[in-house]
Amino acid sequence: MRTMLDVLEITSVAVALRLLLILIAALAAFLLVRTAVGIGVHHLLEHRSEEAGTSVLQAPELERRISTIGRLLVRIAAGVIAVLAMLMALQLFGIDIGPAVAGLGVVGIAVGFGAQTLIRDWLAGIFIVLENQYSQGDVVSIAGVEGKVEDFSLRRTTLRDLSGTVHTVPNGQIAVASNMTRLFARVNMDISVAYDTDLDLASELIDRVGDDMLADPEWGNRMLEAPRVVRVDALADSSVTLKVLGEVKAAEQWAVGGELRKRILAAFNRGGIEIPFPHRVVVNRSGAAPATGDDA
Repeated sequence: MRTMLDVLEITSVAVALRLLLILIAALAAFLLVRTAVGIGVHHLLEHRSEEAGTSVLQAPELERRISTIGRLLVRIAAGVIAVLAMLMALQLFGIDIGPAVAGLGVVGIAVGFGAQTLIRDWLAGIFIVLENQYSQGDVVSIAGVEGKVEDFSLRRTTLRDLSGTVHTVPNGQIAVASNMTRLFARVNMDISVAYDTDLDLASELIDRVGDDMLADPEWGNRMLEAPRVVRVDALADSSVTLKVLGEVKAAEQWAVGGELRKRILAAFNRGGIEIPFPHRVVVNRSGAAPATGDDA
């Protein structure tokens, strides 16, 4: 009886040691895969950029794409490692994994017929990654929703808009993805002035404001070129519209645009240039005296 207990104890210790070895091997494999994925993806992206005849992606853009692709590959690898470790652990307890594997195959076929939407989301997510449509940290507009990409997986994209609201968009519903923070952006602004304004003077003031911002240490490092008036864009009912364009670094168009508007307004006030407002003309056809504010 005592010998049987010893055998059982030895067997239990051996099983526990093997389980521990499986866990250690799975953890080591996961850490190795995570390190290899980070290094491999970084070199692959740099190599593809050089082959395309373009410079290597800017550091923030490269880091975002490495983070997005690396995280997806690590998640897939972690799932595969976990399944293999579980199957090896089941074998230690004498459980035949053949029927389990066959059962998983049957379940997979059933799920495949009933989860076509899920498969479509995964396929769309794969193409988003392969085509580098956007990465975590980009500001995008997808499926009628605009915001910063906070999280991305093969199934869905999570955005947070300017109000702080979080939107979860299945990748299969994305028909058009508009990325507003890819490599560089533009300040695209319409400035309206009155019809009696000296347009040459107004354009000179706006160009001077753009040059001053480019020379400003606080704002110059956010810009690639000074914003300038490129044309008279429209003749409206009560104003003339000047088109102002300038290149800035990715995701800086909103901050630079706000500062540019503030400086242009101050420059117009100093130069005596009027920013127009809508006028209303009331025609009295009855011949009666128009009502005054006091009569009303």
